[in-house]
Amino acid sequence: MKQAKFIDNIRVYCKAGDGGNGVVHFRREKYLPKGGPDGGDGGDGGDIIIECSPHTDNLRQFFYDPKLVAKGGAHGAGARKHGKNGKKVIAKVPPGTVIYKSPALSLKEAVEMERGEGIDLDPVVDLTTPGDTFVLCEGGKGGKGNWHYKSSTNRAPEEHTLGTEGDEGVYYFELRRIADAGMVGFPNAGKSTLVGKLSAAEPKVGNYPFTTLQPTVGVVEFPGYRRCTVADIPGLIEGAHENRGLGHEFLRHITRCHLLLFVVDMAGFDGRDPIEDLQILRTEVKMYDEELAKFPWVVVANKMDLEGAEENLENFKMRFPKVKIIPISAENEDGLGELRAYLDETVGYHLHGNAPDESEEEIDDLESFVERGDA
Repeated sequence: MKQAKFIDNIRVYCKAGDGGNGVVHFRREKYLPKGGPDGGDGGDGGDIIIECSPHTDNLRQFFYDPKLVAKGGAHGAGARKHGKNGKKVIAKVPPGTVIYKSPALSLKEAVEMERGEGIDLDPVVDLTTPGDTFVLCEGGKGGKGNWHYKSSTNRAPEEHTLGTEGDEGVYYFELRRIADAGMVGFPNAGKSTLVGKLSAAEPKVGNYPFTTLQPTVGVVEFPGYRRCTVADIPGLIEGAHENRGLGHEFLRHITRCHLLLFVVDMAGFDGRDPIEDLQILRTEVKMYDEELAKFPWVVVANKMDLEGAEENLENFKMRFPKVKIIPISAENEDGLGELRAYLDETVGYHLHGNAPDESEEEIDDLESFVERGDA
């Protein structure tokens, strides 16, 4: 089955409804030839409202129709009839969506912005809590009818006001948090196989680099109706913090994960050194964002079923004695029970408001970690 396209950033045109016009009208009936002004007010235009919803995990809904347009308010009518208000538009986005007001950009700047580079903007709103709403574009106000302007000296006013225009603009939607745990690793480290074994997700798996070109989110179920989400994100290469390879397309997705899983090929496929791989991965994360390097993390030692993995694991443990290491074989599903239990204990509890036990000794931030020679 073909995997649906994952959309994590997109520009959307938004236009709130214009307000309806107030009207000039006079009451004229058989026995009331001069009944006075009774022009009604125009209706308000519809708002564009963004709702943070836990029932969607990406911005795919805007891919084929990247616009949000609300209806305008109806004009007023005689007998002081108020025009109908325009229907508001409610767009649902996943938690972790950041929205920016997009300035006038050249094609080059627009491409850089969608790659997450080169353009520095202040966010309009950052939606993180399910159920939160934000009025992105406010509808125009309806105009007043002429009955508002009658007075003792002006018995037949012809004044009225027009409705105001609704807010309008182009906005940049960016999804930052796509999962509770993010897998960090080089291409071909086995992340796609692992997320497929842990959950019901069906990521593309292949024995060549960059099989994963877009994130895949899997849901891991635990006893007691608990769960967490795990993201298989495109693999890093050295220099990713400078946007080499898939660079920022990858790194910005892990900025809001609660736990980082450093997936390391412990068998050393293609002559790779697991120790050097972890050092590079940690350095790339720190170079991209120093705060990100302080997030809770653990090493998932994958491909333990292959020749040389056991020896490499012993050397790895000697090199990093204080690092939490979970040996697994994603292909054979060995060690996945321990990994699931760890996820349940850490991010699983987070989803249900119970903080994990923080009394255990945690590894220092990367800077001291490197100075000690641990990475």
